[in-house]
Amino acid sequence: MATPALAALLWHGSFPPPQVIALGLITAFAGYTAVYALNDLMDYHIDARRVADGLLPDKQPDLDSIFIRHPLAYGLLPVKMGVYWTVVWTATALMGSYLLNPVCVVIFLGSFLLETIYCLMWKSSWLKVLISGAVKSSGALAAVFAVDPQPSLIPLSMLFLWLFFWEIGGQNIPNDWADIEEDRILQATTIPVRFGPELANGAIFVSLLLAVMLSGIIMSFLPVETRFAGVTAFLGIGVYLLLIPAYRLYRARGRRQALALFNSASYYPLTLLAVIIIACL
Repeated sequence: MATPALAALLWHGSFPPPQVIALGLITAFAGYTAVYALNDLMDYHIDARRVADGLLPDKQPDLDSIFIRHPLAYGLLPVKMGVYWTVVWTATALMGSYLLNPVCVVIFLGSFLLETIYCLMWKSSWLKVLISGAVKSSGALAAVFAVDPQPSLIPLSMLFLWLFFWEIGGQNIPNDWADIEEDRILQATTIPVRFGPELANGAIFVSLLLAVMLSGIIMSFLPVETRFAGVTAFLGIGVYLLLIPAYRLYRARGRRQALALFNSASYYPLTLLAVIIIACL
């Protein structure tokens, strides 16, 4: 939720009209909820096997497991209800996207299709990590089009790549790193399984280094006041929440450090959003 809000404020340079903020928040929630629900539906049989074989730990120190991670697989929600849930939030996201900007509809449908492909590639290719980066960045792109019907291509591309590398290095690969043992049993094809933890750690660090560098460049492009302070804050937050945990994982090479990086990176957009809100105020 923080990612599209961050992108909209960065791009607009100030708070959009109240109706855009309200509709944007509802649409962003509906869109992400629909995509994650689709993921659970597509992976239902795999997740059910994880539960049946006891491959999911009872407690995991990551934000993804605060509540029930796979309600369908655990039998807490009927599959039919899961389908209804997905359809309702998909329809809500489509309506909100159209009202914000019809281009947002195209972006949402594209992310929905990419998420489907991502799930189908679970066993076939580690390149699905690229799709994950694109899906997570799509909300930010839609937020930009919601506040600017004709955004400049170069800054928009940098915004996409920034969040693309943050997702790959801070979310996707660390999560796969933590699940490496169960993924080996289930024959999933992820970067840690396919290439080993050492190369995975290198990919994480390089991706996050690119993300931090791009964040500083983006701040110099976009119309945000107190630009120097903003660049300094973005770089400092990136080092603290992304690069330091990534270095700890590189040194220790343990599941606990992978989950610590995942958690820390999850707070990255929210922390930057707080900085931008203060700057706008």
